[in-house]
Amino acid sequence: MDHTAAHDATPPAPDTTPYLRLALALSLGAAVSLGITRFAYGLLLPPMREDLGWSYTLAGAMNTFNALGYLLGALVTPWLMRRLSPTGLLLSGSLLASLFMGLSGFFTSAAPLLAQRLLAGVASALVFIAGGLLAARLGARQPRRSGFLLGLYYGGTGLGIVVSALGVPPVLAAAAGQAHGWAWVWWGLALVCLLATALMVWPARVLAGQAAPAAGVQGGGVRVFRVRDFAASLAGYAGFGVGYIGYMTFVIALLREQGSTPGAITAFYALLGAAVVASSRIWAGLLDRHRDGQALARLNALLGVAAIVPALTASWPWVLASGLVFGGVFLSVVASTTALVRHNLPPAQWAAGISAFTIVFAAGQIVGPTVVGLIADGPGGLARGLVFSAVALWVGAALATRQKSLA
Repeated sequence: MDHTAAHDATPPAPDTTPYLRLALALSLGAAVSLGITRFAYGLLLPPMREDLGWSYTLAGAMNTFNALGYLLGALVTPWLMRRLSPTGLLLSGSLLASLFMGLSGFFTSAAPLLAQRLLAGVASALVFIAGGLLAARLGARQPRRSGFLLGLYYGGTGLGIVVSALGVPPVLAAAAGQAHGWAWVWWGLALVCLLATALMVWPARVLAGQAAPAAGVQGGGVRVFRVRDFAASLAGYAGFGVGYIGYMTFVIALLREQGSTPGAITAFYALLGAAVVASSRIWAGLLDRHRDGQALARLNALLGVAAIVPALTASWPWVLASGLVFGGVFLSVVASTTALVRHNLPPAQWAAGISAFTIVFAAGQIVGPTVVGLIADGPGGLARGLVFSAVALWVGAALATRQKSLA
């Protein structure tokens, strides 16, 4: 009997990879890097500003420094990727982000707090890019669900926002009688980040044992990432970075100025976070369908509409709708750029593509909070600052429409 022929006739083993659970566990990286490390600050900005006597410009600079750190992290990530595995980068970055979050509770002077926000930004970039690359690889093994799996990863940011929305107010209330009670929130958030890091060890181990997808791209041919090929979408994404971060940094402060109760603000932010989680299902088809800049353009335009609403009205139903739409869209803009890279480049070029988009994203975020803070310190207040955010998003949408498919 020909044992070789019998061996060759053996059907391949079924794929038992738990894709859904892996994507959900990976999404804790997005929860740590953006949902908590960056966006929890929006809830801490009002009490820290009141306690420490900050201007809106300085309050905005805290997130500008976080974005500057994120840019530095994005710039160094390709170099680190050549020396460390994406899974190692994911876990080490998450540990460092947790550490820097905790250290923010030990300072009241602006300089060390700015330094902590900078370092936390560096660490969060490592987590976010490494996690995004792993999620893209996971999606490549399940092409029909790739948009959904990518969306699940980025939707983890919403989980971090929900945890922050529900956890920050009670800790602030419990520490109200103490000097600098907001410090307890930083320490609590650092513990949450450490727990999330521990839970990411499992997907890191599973994915470390799997080979990267084979080179090749839909439409055939070997293609190298070139900035000029993606210039329109990169410019559109920079507009997104400028616009969305102004809303996420200052919308809570604006709601407080407009007289919203603490319970209403908690509900607003928790629902915004829940909408982020749900967005993976809502926009999966759009991300899978478009290989050009249309997904990025449409989502940016919709985000601009959501961003301008609190600047125009304090009516609670409209404000709540703004938060729900904003949450349901903004992380899908990020996912759309990863999908664009995945549609148009071979897997070996994904890290370069994702890093380039992350760099322009970070550059936009550096501009956004400080400009909105400067506007808010002027006669127009925070409302005029959010108008600037909305315009930046619409400019980004217009630029993204010019991006053509390369495949």
